[in-house]
Amino acid sequence: MSRWLPENISTYGQDVDSIFYLIYYITSVALILVLGAMVYLLVKYRHREGRKAVYYHGNTTLEIIWTIIPALVFLMLGVVSQRSWATVRGPAPEGSLEVRVVGKQFNWEIFYPGPDGALGTADDVRMENNLHVPVHRPVVVTLASEDVIHSFFLPNARLKQDTLPGREIRVWFELTKTGEFDLPCAELCGFGHGNMLGRLFVHEQGDFSKWASDKRAFPAGV
Repeated sequence: MSRWLPENISTYGQDVDSIFYLIYYITSVALILVLGAMVYLLVKYRHREGRKAVYYHGNTTLEIIWTIIPALVFLMLGVVSQRSWATVRGPAPEGSLEVRVVGKQFNWEIFYPGPDGALGTADDVRMENNLHVPVHRPVVVTLASEDVIHSFFLPNARLKQDTLPGREIRVWFELTKTGEFDLPCAELCGFGHGNMLGRLFVHEQGDFSKWASDKRAFPAGV
């Protein structure tokens, strides 16, 4: 089943995948049980000549059962996913690089700090749709939107977060493999939504330092 998912290149991706698989198997079992019950009832109560239909008002015991069981399943999922959620949405590790990504119809504006090392200053480096990061180093992304709701989605990093007008949201990731990967918008944001596709470039540290130096992004020796 792992072939159904994009390749995982994130340090916390395995935890996210494990929760996904657990939910998948639970819902698969529920689907089989529901469909099986439907087939059974269709056969058992099919039309038969000479048999009068009978109306059943309900079954309190069954209603209690099918309320309690899903409630317990949701509670279990909450407990199981708490550690992973705390990692994904918790503070980024020390030594993280910081970038800013602004969604707008219909592209991603990506800002890197300039030589002063601070975002939001005159020497920031601005690029469209191309997010460059080093491998094996945590990266903090501050997300914002210029117009409508967009969704910052790194499938291979197992990270997805809506960007909201008037609000800044911080997320982080750390990647374990170099390469080029998709950075789509995962929220319908207008007629050009389908073309809102950026790219994630993951470099070896030396190559990233050279790229940063060429673009005058980040302080020297980052």
